[in-house]
Amino acid sequence: MALVVDILSWIFLVAGGLFCIVGMTGIVRMPHLFARLHAASVTDTLGAGFIVIGLVLQAGLTLVTAKLIIIMGLILLTSPVATHALAQAALHAGYRPELAHDETGGRIAGEDGPSNS
Repeated sequence: MALVVDILSWIFLVAGGLFCIVGMTGIVRMPHLFARLHAASVTDTLGAGFIVIGLVLQAGLTLVTAKLIIIMGLILLTSPVATHALAQAALHAGYRPELAHDETGGRIAGEDGPSNS
């Protein structure tokens, strides 16, 4: 049974590492800020989740597991909020998303008139 838990934990750890590497590659390869934010936030949260699951399997039922679950909860709460705050700051600084087809008519939420600079 210990061998099965070790194999599962390593599968989760490797998958989490791969998701983090894919996210890093997305940050480097994506063309503009908003695509980079999306690539980083999605893969980072999923990668961290897999890594924490792998660590929980390695730790067993101990106090370390409780701490890891608390850390995962904080990551799940703070990562999307931080990404949203960065995107809002970029919008307020004047960056606009580069869209192939704009269904909003050039309007960003909270703006009065159409502007796509």
